[in-house]
This record gives sequence, C-alpha cells and structure tokens, in this order.
Amino acid sequence: MRPTVFVTRQLPQPVMDRLGGVCDYRVGTTHGELSREALLAGVRDADGLVCLLTDTIDREIIETGAKLRVIANVAVGYNNIDVAVAHQRGVFVTNTPGVLTEATADLTWALILAVTRRVVEADAFLRAGKFTGWDFDMLLGSGLTGKTLGIIGYGRIGRAVARRATGFGMGVIYCGRDDIAYRDDPQHNTLMVTRQTATSPLTQSARIDGLAARRVTFNQLLEHADIISLHVPLAAATKHLINAAAFAKMKPSAYLINTARGPVIDEAALVRALQQGRIAGAGLDVFEHEPAVTAPLLEMPNVVLLPHIGSATRETRTAMAMLAVENAIDVLSGRNPRNPVVP
Repeated sequence: MRPTVFVTRQLPQPVMDRLGGVCDYRVGTTHGELSREALLAGVRDADGLVCLLTDTIDREIIETGAKLRVIANVAVGYNNIDVAVAHQRGVFVTNTPGVLTEATADLTWALILAVTRRVVEADAFLRAGKFTGWDFDMLLGSGLTGKTLGIIGYGRIGRAVARRATGFGMGVIYCGRDDIAYRDDPQHNTLMVTRQTATSPLTQSARIDGLAARRVTFNQLLEHADIISLHVPLAAATKHLINAAAFAKMKPSAYLINTARGPVIDEAALVRALQQGRIAGAGLDVFEHEPAVTAPLLEMPNVVLLPHIGSATRETRTAMAMLAVENAIDVLSGRNPRNPVVP
C-alpha cells in the first residue's frame, strides 16, 4: 500500500509528479495560507506532511497526525514546527538548506544597493513628477567601495553574501554561532581579542572557502561595520539579537539588512534608532510580526521593505519544493532523509 502525503499548498507540477510517482497525495489549497481546520483535517491518516513556513505545525497538529512519519518543511528555517514534540513522537523533521543560498544572497545585495543608493526613493521621486533635470546634490547616496560589510551568521548564505562583497571592493568581517551565543561572555570576547594579533584586528584576514574575511566579536562587528547583514536562524539566542543596546554600538552611518528572520530585530528599537539618527537606514525582507509591519517603518524613506521574497525565483522555489519532497520520500521509503533537523 502506498503511503499518503498531505501537501498544504500546491507545488510546481514537476514536484507533484515526482511525489505522485511514489506516494498518494492530497493538496490543501492551490494558493494562500491553509486554515487550521483544513490543516488538522489534512494530517489525519497522513503518513507524511509537506508544509510551508507559514504553516504552524504545533503539538495539536502533530498529535492529530497520529500516523505521521515525516514533516518536510519547504524552507531552511523551521521555527514554524514544534521540533521537540515531533522527535518525541518519532517523526522526522526536514528542511531545505543549500538550494536557496544564491537567491537569498542576491536579494541581500539588492537591498544593500537599494537602501545605500536610495533606489526606491529615487523611483518614487521620478514617478511623482519631481524630476526636472540633473542636479549636483540630488538624491545622494552612500558608496560601497572601501567600506566594511559585517555579516552576522557565517553559514552558507552569509558566505555567499561575502563572496559578492569582493566585487564591490569591500572588506568583510563576520561573527559566527559561538560569537553570537557568547556575545556577553567576557572570557570568550577576551580570548577572541587576544587572537587578533594585528594592531587593528580588522586589518587582518583569514581565508575561508577562498574568501578573505575576518572573524571578530559581536560588539566589534557592530562598532566597525558600515553595512550589517543578518543571516542567523531564529532561536532563543537570536531573538531580538539586534536591540537598543546593539543599535547604540553601531555607526550613525551604518545600514542594517535583514533577510533572515524578522524577530532577530527588535522592531520597536529599530524604529527608535532610525528616528533618532542612530543608523542611516535599513533594508528588510522579513518582519517581527509578519505579515504586519511596524507602522512607522512604512513612512520612512531610508527604509526599503520587501514582502519576504528572499528565495522568490522560479528556479529556487522549485528546487526547494523538490528537495522537501525528496526528504519525505526518503523517510516513507525507509531511508534516512538527506536534510534532517536535529532538535
């Protein structure tokens, strides 16, 4: 008997064809979010669940799906799933790392360029009929060559963003998982500083994956970076990682970019920092209370806002969906999945 998979939203046809070659499947909706009632009904008697980041897969959903063997998330992040409960019940949780790296890195740079060169503001200026001819001081932005890009979270996407920085003539500094987790630990920070042997710790580079980048402490990154780009998952250690104290350490000329997860930034603190001129601007693809956006951000010309489209290319979304389905097929065929999430 073939296993049954509930897919919360219709995926590209080649993906559905691949799933249908191995499993029977039911689809919750062809577009938009699925209601909770429909989700509960869908997981009953399902052996597998393929879901999106917008689907909340909590204890009730998991326990209702008494036959579930795998929950395959079409996303790198998995904060929409109660992973601990799933593992307690012997249910694999999987994600889709790797396939959206380049698309997200591209969009990160789109935001960097849009906010530093005032692209959205300039477009609105022209469409409003305000452009009457070239002017020496019109819509001056900030250049990137010779500036420092600070990357918080140096995984696949962070490194892909760093690779692109070399083409703009930027220096790169970063802090990784340990530097974030132990950012308030004096012993960790002291050890980091003692390892930085140059007169200025930011002038020396270490090559990782062929990239010249310098590992620094969290506070050093905040203090020295001209562009700060966030690439961390949402977890207890990263919620409100960028808060009022962090903004106080940044340069007033710095720009903040977020293509990771919205709650990594305390949006109320961000609004205050922008209103008080503590930073120069921000580019956001994700929001703390998504899909809601903190109202003052909508009125700020030095903030570029996008509706969570970091991975939104046809090629990437198809690859994400295919990988999620392959993970589900692996488990339902008696194999370990290629992308298991470990709680």
